[in-house]
Amino acid sequence: MDSLRVLIADDHPFFRDGMRMFLETTPDIAVVGEAATGEEAVAQTKVLQPDVILMDIKMPGLSGIEATRRILETNPRVRVLVVTMFEDDATVFTTMRAGARGYVLKDAQKDDVLRAIRAVGRGEAIFSPSIASRLMDFFTTARPAASRESFPMLTGRERELLHLMARGASNTEIARLLSLSTKTVANYVSNILSKLQVADREEVVLRAREAGLGQDSP
Repeated sequence: MDSLRVLIADDHPFFRDGMRMFLETTPDIAVVGEAATGEEAVAQTKVLQPDVILMDIKMPGLSGIEATRRILETNPRVRVLVVTMFEDDATVFTTMRAGARGYVLKDAQKDDVLRAIRAVGRGEAIFSPSIASRLMDFFTTARPAASRESFPMLTGRERELLHLMARGASNTEIARLLSLSTKTVANYVSNILSKLQVADREEVVLRAREAGLGQDSP
């Protein structure tokens, strides 16, 4: 059986070194490269064609979420396993929407991380227990359906921002999650308010929630 080709994307050298040394002792996994930024992860993926990417969320420049989105747009066969300390709802669900196949926390046991890498490599989805609980809550709790036609005047990116706004994310949090500047986010918010013909953020959030957006949080 061929070894799983793994790319480690994290801005902390200590984490990358520790993960590489651990994985190099595992016969069925081969570390083919490392990346310290989201941009490097995108570039390295094109060159190295890994099977699995261990992706951090917060990195200089391009975030792990946006890097995941860009990678999967051009390399859909690649599987992304997020390994991070962030476990807030906005980060978890935005990452899933970007296409990640798994989500584990950095304080997980090494055997659990290894199990997650192999599962994602087989095409499965896998999550840390606390993340899995949130997903179960989401899928087992009745929520109003959000039609894609609720706000036809909005672009896809504007709908994504509106969804995060409806979950209570601030402009700063949205900027971090989507790798945008706060000024760009503010411009998007202004456009959304204008297109929906509402006076303020509170009103647009209310309308979004009534349409079923922002319902990923318990």
